[in-house]
Amino acid sequence: MANFITLSRFPLLFLYIALLYYGGFWVRVGEAVFVLLIILMDSLDGVVARARGESSLLGSALDIATDRALEISLWVVFAHLGLISVVVPLIVITRGALVDSLRAVGMSKGQAPFDQVRSPLSRFLVASRFMRSTYGLLKAIAFVSLTLELALNTPHGIAVSSGLTALVHEIALGATWLAVLWCIVRGLPVLVEGTAWLKASST
Repeated sequence: MANFITLSRFPLLFLYIALLYYGGFWVRVGEAVFVLLIILMDSLDGVVARARGESSLLGSALDIATDRALEISLWVVFAHLGLISVVVPLIVITRGALVDSLRAVGMSKGQAPFDQVRSPLSRFLVASRFMRSTYGLLKAIAFVSLTLELALNTPHGIAVSSGLTALVHEIALGATWLAVLWCIVRGLPVLVEGTAWLKASST
């Protein structure tokens, strides 16, 4: 059940992206709620997995892979729509590729992704509920506000916005760059400890 919830986010994501491109003002306003629900499903699958005793290495890997695909897709789409700099998806993609490559080695040896960092500081930055929740919140604010900004940039949105567009833009920009900062900070411990572990294993 938990894995089904995780994987069901993909068709919802593709529907959301299609409506970003082809929806009108009110559709895009509704999409702000829609993308929030897609993001909240990330917490739901974890709750279901723990409640049903379905926590597993596979589930952990699927959860991370789905999160990565969702966030990369949305950063790329919003950059393509001209709402954020292309630097944002480039940073996120590069960080994701490096971190996931190192995690794949650990997972091949039966280590869950969040168990691959050892020091207390690294575990706080990478695996703590505070850092994970804050990162999720920043992405949620960014994606919701970017969706609203897109809606406000439609002809109907421009007519009713009354200066709201500038405020939404500032919120979206701030949340976007804070999310990028969190992305980098949470990835560095994996790169540092993972590289050290690989060097030690090869000697």
